[in-house]
Amino acid sequence: MLEGKAVVGETDMLQTMQQDALDLAAKALDFFDVTDSTDIARFIKKEFDRMYGPGWQCIVGRDFGSFVTHCFGCFIYFQIGSLSILLFRGSAGYPEPEENRFAPLESLETLETMKA
Repeated sequence: MLEGKAVVGETDMLQTMQQDALDLAAKALDFFDVTDSTDIARFIKKEFDRMYGPGWQCIVGRDFGSFVTHCFGCFIYFQIGSLSILLFRGSAGYPEPEENRFAPLESLETLETMKA
């Protein structure tokens, strides 16, 4: 177990869901060594999937950056000692903006034909 109290940095979760995240992190740290960040993340993610439905993502470590899209009410970033934990439910339901899409294959083939 990593010593220290959990400090919530950012969240939009309801208090009960926040407490579940903090409790599961503490439980994970009882089960796994603090250096086993992948096992800690897997444990928290699978438990949140079971409790709140699928689609949860969890990142655990001492030094990482992130830029994520999440569902409203499903984001928490907190620290326990020097270990940071980011837990969120991904938001995949939005269509990709038109300018970020690749051209269909037949359009590329037509361009090649036109160049020849």
